[in-house]
Amino acid sequence: MAKVAIFMGSISDEETVRPCKDVLDKLGIECVYTVTSAHRTPDRTAELVDDLESQGCQVYICAAGMAAHLAGAVAARTIRPVIGIPVTASALGGMDALLSTVMMPPGFPVATVALDKAGARNAAWLAAQILALSDDEIASAIRKARGEFRIDVAKAAEKLASKE
Repeated sequence: MAKVAIFMGSISDEETVRPCKDVLDKLGIECVYTVTSAHRTPDRTAELVDDLESQGCQVYICAAGMAAHLAGAVAARTIRPVIGIPVTASALGGMDALLSTVMMPPGFPVATVALDKAGARNAAWLAAQILALSDDEIASAIRKARGEFRIDVAKAAEKLASKE
């Protein structure tokens, strides 16, 4: 059973969104990873949300550029947490996607992370932390990964100190 659904508004977003799936895979969190559009395939988007929720999906991650309505469309169909990844896809440098994702009406929140790959990674971490509230295995996997981060920083500091 997929606990997380990752939706992207266009296949051209796949390279940007891939780090999200990579983090979830590393943490052992099953996910659905697909393309659906709030504008071009609204019926598909609605059906995916309804079907996945009936199967136990707990968190939705939506990446989109330009009008970036995907996260909002999903938030309108579910009371599960929705995380939005704004994608740089226009001459506005992602500002349009950021504002479209973050400016939701009261009662339909979208937790919005940074643009592009950094946001994709943090969307996965945020989804994992949400799931860890009721899943000790995921909580343990997050703690282990954070321990590895600390080790990596210590190694980098030692390497830098040895250059002096």
